[in-house]
Amino acid sequence: MKEAVIPAGTNLSALYRSLGADYPKFFKMDTLSKLGFLLAEMLVGEEDGRFGQREDRAVLVFSREGCIADDLHYAQSMKDFPSPALFVYTLPNIVAGEIAIRNKFAGETGAYVIDGFDGELIRELSSLAFQDKTTREILVAWIDCPSDSSWNAKAWLCNEAQINEIKAFTI
Repeated sequence: MKEAVIPAGTNLSALYRSLGADYPKFFKMDTLSKLGFLLAEMLVGEEDGRFGQREDRAVLVFSREGCIADDLHYAQSMKDFPSPALFVYTLPNIVAGEIAIRNKFAGETGAYVIDGFDGELIRELSSLAFQDKTTREILVAWIDCPSDSSWNAKAWLCNEAQINEIKAFTI
């Protein structure tokens, strides 16, 4: 199992540049999506054949706050003129979609907003992705981003055996 972590306070633009990613849309993303994008880059960025279609890889993102930071930015923009650029990120599943689109992952893709980090629940829900027999790997992420400067971001790339061998995900 591979793991990636982005400590709170990390300069996300500098991390993006250090990873050598080439995805101009990154700079338009909200913080939640930037974190998911970077975690995926850290986990799969060096894979051979990386941008080939991957029907066998799923993406599940878990969070407590969802996209609340962008929701608040959007609500603020509504005082003058609502920002379409902010509105696009007012759904917590956008981060999972950004990861899947960038990496051409065509397996299950979803986002769960749960009461707080619960490693056993995350393991149980993630293991369900393997009921689809084409799924061989899953990128699982805990990305809790209550503001643009405060977050907890960790991701794992694992297969079914690895998920079943661990008791629970930990942060």
